Amino acid sequence: MSEHPDCALVRRCYEAFGQGDMEKLGSMMTADVIHHVPGNNPLSGHHKGREGVMDLYRRLGEETNGTFRVELGPVLVDGRGHVMSFHTVYADRGDRGIEIGEGLFFTIVGGKITDIDGCIADIDESDAFWS
Repeated sequence: MSEHPDCALVRRCYEAFGQGDMEKLGSMMTADVIHHVPGNNPLSGHHKGREGVMDLYRRLGEETNGTFRVELGPVLVDGRGHVMSFHTVYADRGDRGIEIGEGLFFTIVGGKITDIDGCIADIDESDAFWS
C-alpha cells in the first residue's frame, strides 16, 4: 500500500528541514503560507508568508546554536487536504535543554502547504525554554 501524497509531502518537508535545505522546504509551501506557533514566548505568533516562515525556522537554529532537531513520529491524513504530524523536539539553549512532544496540523492545497498549526505537549515548558 502506498503512502498518501499529502503524507509524503509532509515527510519530505521534515527531511528538508532536518537537512537544513530551506530552499527545498520553501518550495513545498505556498507564497502566503502561515505557521501558527502557540504559547507566550518570543517565537509565538503567526509567521506569515514563505519568507516569514523560513525566518522562523532559521531562528530555531540560531536560538539553539544549531542543536534544534526533530524526530518524526506518526503522520496522519484525512484525505481532504489535512495532515497531522507528531514529533519530538530536542534542543539546547544556553544552560537549558528541552525534549518535548509537539504536533503540527497542515492544510494542503494543490500539493503545497498553505497553513501550519502547532500544538505542544507542555506549553509552559516550551514558553520557559524560548523566553
